[in-house]
Amino acid sequence: MLASVSTLRFHLARRDCIAKTFNTRRRVWLKAYLYKPLGFFFLALGLLGIALPLLPTTPFVLLAAWCFARSSERWHQRLLASELFGPMIRNWERNRCVSCRTKTIALISMLAVGGASIIFALDGTGLRLAAGVLLTIGCTTICLVKTCAPTVD
Repeated sequence: MLASVSTLRFHLARRDCIAKTFNTRRRVWLKAYLYKPLGFFFLALGLLGIALPLLPTTPFVLLAAWCFARSSERWHQRLLASELFGPMIRNWERNRCVSCRTKTIALISMLAVGGASIIFALDGTGLRLAAGVLLTIGCTTICLVKTCAPTVD
């Protein structure tokens, strides 16, 4: 009886060790091959969004920061230290909010470029209607995100 109990304990401990090793390998794989490349991809989309107003910058930069926080402390710290993106990321990580200035710029650029596209670039009524719906969804999403309280600098 004693031998079977100790054998059972050995097999259970071995199984737990194998499971921990598998989970550790999975985490390492996710960090190296999924989160870090996704972080660079989202950062590139965010940087493109600076020049292309129809492409939103803020959500892509926040996604990049999330990916880097899970995969590369060095790149996460670089984003936090950035004059352009750092305050926005810190606001989001601390308070889950976006500044009023960021929201205003996002809304004005989306409405200006999106409205110009609807008026001047799209021919069909269906395309104009679809673009208008997408523009409305984007603006609504921006408005629904919590606005940070103003700070005195």
